[in-house]
Amino acid sequence: MELLIKAKDICVEYNGWNVLDIGELELYDDDRIGLVGGNGAGKSTLLKVLLGEITPPGSTVSRLGQFTYIPQLDEAVLQEVKDRALMGRLGVDRLKVETMSGGEETRLKIAQALSEQVHGIFADEPTCHLDREGTDFLMRQLKYFSGALLIISHDRYFLDEVVDKIWELKDGKIIEYWGGYSDYLRQKEAERQQQAVQYEKFIAERDRLERAVEEKRKQARKVDQKAKGAAKKNSSESGGRLAHQKTIGSKQKTLYNAAKNMEHRIAVLGDVQEPEALHAIRFRQNEALALHSPYPMIGTEISKRFGERVLFDKASFQIPLGAKVALTGGNGAGKTTLFRMILNRETGISVSSKAEIGYFAQNGYKYHRNQVVMDFVQENCDYQVSEIRSVLASMGFSQSDIRKELSVLSGGEIIKLLLAKLLLGRHNILLMDEPSNFLDLPSVEALETLMKNYAGTIFFIAHDKRLVENVADRVYEIREGKIVET
Repeated sequence: MELLIKAKDICVEYNGWNVLDIGELELYDDDRIGLVGGNGAGKSTLLKVLLGEITPPGSTVSRLGQFTYIPQLDEAVLQEVKDRALMGRLGVDRLKVETMSGGEETRLKIAQALSEQVHGIFADEPTCHLDREGTDFLMRQLKYFSGALLIISHDRYFLDEVVDKIWELKDGKIIEYWGGYSDYLRQKEAERQQQAVQYEKFIAERDRLERAVEEKRKQARKVDQKAKGAAKKNSSESGGRLAHQKTIGSKQKTLYNAAKNMEHRIAVLGDVQEPEALHAIRFRQNEALALHSPYPMIGTEISKRFGERVLFDKASFQIPLGAKVALTGGNGAGKTTLFRMILNRETGISVSSKAEIGYFAQNGYKYHRNQVVMDFVQENCDYQVSEIRSVLASMGFSQSDIRKELSVLSGGEIIKLLLAKLLLGRHNILLMDEPSNFLDLPSVEALETLMKNYAGTIFFIAHDKRLVENVADRVYEIREGKIVET
């Protein structure tokens, strides 16, 4: 085991908020780490600090090896790739880099990183835009890689297969968990349950002490009233009566002291945090939006080509009412094109006349207005404010967040907001193109729950294996111009 990176005093502030506050961190050559945390937690910033792209004041980072970095798509710089055979296996055509899709550009970045002789690979969402075939190939390559891995990813299956340690970045600190992502979830749930037990004990003990304090004070007040009554009755009592009053005063003081001691015990109990609530969301649908056709969307022998390239050749599909249907296929197979054909009701596409289709596009986050979050979601929405808040809370929006303007939200927050608005809108059919891309893992899991509970029909494109497994009750794959149920 060889030390590759030793970092100390990593402190990064943004607008007065501690994004990173890490005292010490070490990375070894046999580390295979998944870095997880909410949007804006500082994951990408931490990678850049460790790589030397950002140098916080007062921090020290010692790098004892060579590293390569696979950045997020919007940071990509297409570089010369040495291993042309590797590019071929990833499906990258160097002659077409200027017209690459997101998936093809991601493949190029990966090919460039894997072609270098380095001690470690840092990757920021490397599976984003990759199809299942590309993701599987990347997993195999990383499994055989002999150096260190530090990977940010929202793909749970990928993390389970590639890493054996999770670093959770929360409130600027790193919390370490052993195992893959599923192991991490089990440990987090055990922590949540333990916290729930501790919280219940804390509440019970606090309530008991508060009742005892009130009882002691009540007794002290009674003693006080008794003493005042006796004094009023006879202001010139004998020495025996005065001694009796002194006894009453002593008893009163004892009771007040007991109450103060109990208050001190309440104070030293500390503040045990209530475990994070699990939001149960129930979707309902306006009767006016009810569909009655057993198959509200049907494609019958549809065909589509772009020049010599054939996407669909007499392909057919049926989307059952209320179903959650996944659409899979390689990069460039025609998944997004099929959604556009449905939206445009092209030849061979039959859509129910009562269909109200909501559409989430991969680049939807680029189009938003300068509105307050709650006002934005309430547009075209039949849900109560409390229901909207529950959905937004499940996607990681706090009470203060819902009063923010969209212009100050991060890209990940905009995506979550657009998804929440789509799910709450006046729709009965949703078309969702890679809805989990660029989401943090807690939001992906929340999205799964929302999609499963949605009252209408969902047709969604996904390369995320776990998302498909957990949500879809039917899966189509575009294969050689056909749409095949798998």
